[in-house]
Amino acid sequence: MQATMQQDGSKAIIKLSGSFTFEVHREFKQVTNSALERNDITALEIDLGDVDYMDSAALGMLLLLNERSAGRKISLVNCKGTVRSVLDIANFSKIFEIH
Repeated sequence: MQATMQQDGSKAIIKLSGSFTFEVHREFKQVTNSALERNDITALEIDLGDVDYMDSAALGMLLLLNERSAGRKISLVNCKGTVRSVLDIANFSKIFEIH
């Protein structure tokens, strides 16, 4: 998986691609920490449009990100196919804004 971050005003856009699994937890934490360390970031947008697979560890990483976000709004965007199904089954729409 690749993870990149860009800033759009006060929002950090984190684009993920490939398989979102436990093997990429360090890279995911590194890129999300770089966004959370910035005081001018008030929202995070996780772009899952190029993610073709995610496992339960990925769900856990998103939950931990939510805990570490210190009240920042987190939205999951471009969720489709299997990724959207996994998020729906896990009821993540109760925790995150999903587009």
